Amino acid sequence: MTLADLPMLALQFALLLPALVLHEVAHGWMAYRLGDPTAKLAGRLNLDPRKHIDPWGTVAMPLLLLFVSNGRFMFGYAKPVPFDPRYFKDRKTGMLLTGIAGPAANLVLAIAGAGLFRGLVLLGAFVSVPSLALQMVYLFVYMNLFLMFFNLLPIPPMDGSRVVQRFLSGRAAEFYAGLERYGFVIIIVLLYIGRPLLDAYLNLTLDPVVAFLTGVAG
Repeated sequence: MTLADLPMLALQFALLLPALVLHEVAHGWMAYRLGDPTAKLAGRLNLDPRKHIDPWGTVAMPLLLLFVSNGRFMFGYAKPVPFDPRYFKDRKTGMLLTGIAGPAANLVLAIAGAGLFRGLVLLGAFVSVPSLALQMVYLFVYMNLFLMFFNLLPIPPMDGSRVVQRFLSGRAAEFYAGLERYGFVIIIVLLYIGRPLLDAYLNLTLDPVVAFLTGVAG
């Protein structure tokens, strides 16, 4: 990657930021709807990126991944929105709904992006639409779907683990919850040593949905 690639890198980062922010706001909004005011009191139920940026996860890591992968891979995260499950009438269901709210927000953004892609394609029949615009919208769809499916991995504290926890009890629930302290290490191992498994998972989930949405979009 050279200095000439920096403008494209900046565009990719600009596309990733709203995906990360909306993901976290959705967690806080769902928790608030379920009776938990923690995120609201912390000032996290707004779209101001400054409230959600994590210096490492939102800025340094995505840029580093883009650089080392020569612009082919980007992933990041925003500051987790705080919530207190003690406010939920049904703790397990509340955790489930709060957990899946983030991936659901990314799905909504991906669908909206596919709609915009479709609009640009139709507009292209009458005027010249820059290929860069189509490329950026496609990338926005891809990034949001990637964040959705990656966060649905059943590894604590990923959002997918909240789905699993809903159906566990007793010692199984305690053991699974205890894995959360090792979650980051497990994810790093998955990204490097277990990359074939991750690629297989994404091939089965991400690629068909991206193909479907962009195919419908034209």
